[in-house]
Amino acid sequence: MTAFRPLTKKLALPLVSALALGTAAPAVAQDDGSEEMVSWQVETTSGTIQVEKLASLEFPWGMEYLPSGAMLITEKPDALYTFMDGELSEPIAGVPEVAYKNQGGLLDVAVDPDFTDNQYIYLYHVVAADVQPEGLEVDADPRLGPYVDESDTVLKRGQVARARLVDGALEDVEIIWSQSQNVVGLGHFGGRLTFAPDGKLLITSGERQSFTPAQDRESNLGKIIRINSDGTIPEDNPFAGEDAPLNAVWSMGHRNPLGADIHPETEEYWIHEMGALHGDELNKPQAEANYGWPEVSNGEHYNRVEIPHHETALDEYERPAYYWRPAISPSGLEFYDGKMFADWSGNALVGSLSAQTLVRLELDGDNVAREHRIPLNLRVRDVTTALDGSVYVLTDYQDGALLRLTPAMADDTAAEQGSDD
Repeated sequence: MTAFRPLTKKLALPLVSALALGTAAPAVAQDDGSEEMVSWQVETTSGTIQVEKLASLEFPWGMEYLPSGAMLITEKPDALYTFMDGELSEPIAGVPEVAYKNQGGLLDVAVDPDFTDNQYIYLYHVVAADVQPEGLEVDADPRLGPYVDESDTVLKRGQVARARLVDGALEDVEIIWSQSQNVVGLGHFGGRLTFAPDGKLLITSGERQSFTPAQDRESNLGKIIRINSDGTIPEDNPFAGEDAPLNAVWSMGHRNPLGADIHPETEEYWIHEMGALHGDELNKPQAEANYGWPEVSNGEHYNRVEIPHHETALDEYERPAYYWRPAISPSGLEFYDGKMFADWSGNALVGSLSAQTLVRLELDGDNVAREHRIPLNLRVRDVTTALDGSVYVLTDYQDGALLRLTPAMADDTAAEQGSDD
């Protein structure tokens, strides 16, 4: 049986000492005198940035562009919308039923590369098991510390649905992938969906705060999954000849990857994942590689029990390309390839929940050369590049929002800088 093994070794970099922090200016009040933020500015190392609120949302989670220029946006409770020309649509009909609580619900959305021909979109969502045995209790592992909702006793799992988006509704909904086991309560579903240039669908599957599944070859929790768009297994998968669920696995030893994207120049797949108490990681998953969770981490467990650091693991586990200590709680990842922010080209944009910033990483090959922070004072759930080169951000919580970031300059200058000419 083929064993997981690291393909390359990289030295993990700590948080850079040249960290650049920006400052936020006061919000502009609405005409009715309310305090809701509709437009404000922040000072950053690349100049003043204008932030505009485009729409109000409830626990938004993921967004993806359709070929028409409309943007699909998910809300965790159970809603899917399109946003175009400044307007948010009515909820799209036909969304699969979800088990919404805490970290679970309707998570990411992806658009098929051949959408114009087949109208397929993909939804990562959390569902309750068909059978709910009586007397279920949450396994409140001491390593999770006090951050466990023991009242959530629903048995559930994450799964991916494919459906056709036709006239504002979903049709022909089918499940093409599921996590291999149900877990009572808890979080860490992962949930990011990314199409690679070869048309394969990459899925981040979290380890459900259960630790051991990330190293278990008979589980697809704590793994990066690679499948064809219809759910079948690619023949060139590293474990294609093994039994399910291992045959769909690309890499293992992941904790809770909440950001994923393809680098526009190298076409390589990158992710980031939450550490425990600190130790958030940026990784470039390689076929068959093992990223070490929960055996190694540059953080600690929430009960303050130490974990061996990556540097102690010799050649057994792949080290992160970069890590954060203290933690930023990363969510959402986008490699910027627009023209509106000229000095951001090729930079990785990382949303931060706990630090409430948009983090910009300058890369030098596989290394992070410099980190910058754009303070929004809001939990950033997802980030993407808009068609005009501006940056769209989803903020977390019940009073979430869709924000637009542009250079603070005259409208005609910004429009010219963001053009495709």
